Amino acid sequence: MGYQFHSVFQGDRALPVVLFLHGFLGSSADFDAAIAHLSEQFCCLAVDLPGHGETVVDGEEELYTMPKTANAIVAWLDELQVSRCFLVGYSMGGRLALYLALHFPQRFPKVVLESASPGLPTATERAARLRHDHALADRLEADFPAFLVHWYSQPLFYSLRHQPTFLQVQERRSRNRPSELAKSLRRLSTGLQPSLWDLLPQTPPTLLLVGEDDRKFCAINQAMADGCATIQLEMISGCGHVIHLEKTAAFIKAVQAFFSDSGKRTDYPGSMRHTTNA
Repeated sequence: MGYQFHSVFQGDRALPVVLFLHGFLGSSADFDAAIAHLSEQFCCLAVDLPGHGETVVDGEEELYTMPKTANAIVAWLDELQVSRCFLVGYSMGGRLALYLALHFPQRFPKVVLESASPGLPTATERAARLRHDHALADRLEADFPAFLVHWYSQPLFYSLRHQPTFLQVQERRSRNRPSELAKSLRRLSTGLQPSLWDLLPQTPPTLLLVGEDDRKFCAINQAMADGCATIQLEMISGCGHVIHLEKTAAFIKAVQAFFSDSGKRTDYPGSMRHTTNA
């Protein structure tokens, strides 16, 4: 299918599998601190999404879109013999996780969405966002170091910038390939993503995590939770957009509590390797 996914896993393969999907500019390493603890209870699988890290996409830019990426991930999980798994998605990875859960509900019985959204509800909003993201992609390709400075100057990353690990985060981001990131930004843009708002009542049991200081996503996530019986919302105090890095212990506690009622079930085959083709 044109995808060579790079992935890492940690934990006993007889335990329930949890798949982690990172955000824009990220990689499978973003959840390392959380996975170090969660792997005592789950088999944790983290993957580099198209355009990021060491994953390679061989083909046209259409392969970076949400529907194509979702189908490729399901095919990749089939190769790994993972028929069902829990999902954790952050920001861009959260939008993708929600799409996966809604379109392949038999595969993903529970989902944690961190600082995520169902997309934009109107065509006008999507068109404006697509223009904005295309301009950002051009800027990224023209001067990647300057783009990184601009990206993390956004208000939603204010508290992340004051974390002791922020310089490590910046350095890890700088290892990405600008041309690949630009393809992801253009094709996995919220402006190109199908709106999932009307499908929210069909979601499997879902936990929304949002930082209390992230006002924009607090409002979005509250609207997602209102009137949807399968969705619960938890706001994490003292942090902004990147909960798993800003308040790692609180993130771990929330994920453990939400997934733990499955106990030590072994009906989630977990035969995995680091890099596969799909």
